[in-house]
Amino acid sequence: MRDEQPVVLGLPRGGVPVAAEVARSLAAPLDVIVVRKLGVPRQPELAMGAIGEGVRVLNPDVLRAVQADEATIDAVQQKERAELAARAERFRAGRERVDVSGRTVVIVDDGIATGSTARVALAVARAQGADRVVLAVPVAPRRTCLDLAAEADEVICLEQPEPFVAVGQFYRDFSQTTDAEVIACLTEGAS
Repeated sequence: MRDEQPVVLGLPRGGVPVAAEVARSLAAPLDVIVVRKLGVPRQPELAMGAIGEGVRVLNPDVLRAVQADEATIDAVQQKERAELAARAERFRAGRERVDVSGRTVVIVDDGIATGSTARVALAVARAQGADRVVLAVPVAPRRTCLDLAAEADEVICLEQPEPFVAVGQFYRDFSQTTDAEVIACLTEGAS
């Protein structure tokens, strides 16, 4: 029998405090979904793709624009896979990953710009057996929401402002969430 209670998965770091509020509101279990952006070597903030547990999603437009070859992608991916595994272990602090098989998963972030990490998070949830995948964010560009709607069962985005430059422009305080804050949210959400 399928568990009807959704599971809320937050993208670290900034998405986890937002996900904690969503999980509290839904009285749902909270976990982390660790993904890593594959940044262009000389422009690490520019995502040529992203990876998650067993999943890789590439952005063909960025790959073409920066002329990244497979060796470059593999080098960046190898470094990011090691960091992904370390973060998953650190954030879960010995807790098992919440089983999402056959369940509705609500993936939450603090906002979306290009959609690379959200896209791979959706793919990870599906690969782990989620029955239904919902993407929920406070802010994202309209075009990105439309693109992600083809991959999620539902996209919930409170604000889709234009022009959209960066997620941080829509926050009064967009200081970086610490690992300790992420772990505290997850520990509280697990109890």
